[in-house]
Amino acid sequence: MTTPPAVTNAFSGRGPGHLDRLRGASPGLVLAWLVIALVVLWAAAPALFTEYSATVGVPAEKLRPPSPDHLLGTDALGRDLFARIVHGSVHSLSGALVAVAIGLVAGTMLGLVAGSIGGLVDDTLMRVVGVLLAVPALLLSLSIIILTGFGTINAAVAVGAASVAGFARLVRADVIRVRRSEYVEAAFGSGGTYAAVLWRHVLPNSLTSAFAFAALQFGSAILSISTLGFLGYGAPPPTPEWGLLIAEGRNYISSAWWLTAAPGLVVVAVVLSANRISRAVGRSTP
Repeated sequence: MTTPPAVTNAFSGRGPGHLDRLRGASPGLVLAWLVIALVVLWAAAPALFTEYSATVGVPAEKLRPPSPDHLLGTDALGRDLFARIVHGSVHSLSGALVAVAIGLVAGTMLGLVAGSIGGLVDDTLMRVVGVLLAVPALLLSLSIIILTGFGTINAAVAVGAASVAGFARLVRADVIRVRRSEYVEAAFGSGGTYAAVLWRHVLPNSLTSAFAFAALQFGSAILSISTLGFLGYGAPPPTPEWGLLIAEGRNYISSAWWLTAAPGLVVVAVVLSANRISRAVGRSTP
């Protein structure tokens, strides 16, 4: 049996066309990848970018403005703000990855079950998904984190649970489309079992849109986790989580504007970069 067109287009494009797409990448897309790569390096090896501690400061140097010694200034306890942002990237990125993984895995399973079985199971699951989509994501995340407790991981779980419904609806639509394809019917006709056909043909060809949505959800997860941290539901002090850094600096906006501006701009840059990459991935999917 021939390879399904979706699999061929998604995974075998390594010829001249693939190189042309790389050469024709817009400056905005290249900049987005550079921003994400830089933040990942911050999280992986913060010692390469700063020698200051993220939690220990020098009281005599509190509220210093940006300077060659302290690129983004210092906070009210004399801690280097750039060091806190760099060290805090691991908390924000790991939380966003956990949230996206939860939404992708759980949503894919729900969408696969609903789209492949259909009937009463599909109606029941989609009604639940509809109810979840009707609830604002931030409100749902707050409800979950109040039940589970505060912390970066709990905030990530709450954000991921709030995104399950979006992944489930998207995957279900793709599963229904792929399930009716000729090569899937041919796989059933050639003696393939129900589970094998779902695993080998339906699921791989139903994930392209979900992966593009996951890239978009990554930026949204960072924004949501930062929002929860700003509200006090994320990582506790002195953890240098980006949302918490913004919250800690809001009392010094008139005298030390850099305490909120710097981490806020980092969050905006990462979210916009993730959204730009998501649009590029969405356009390249078959």
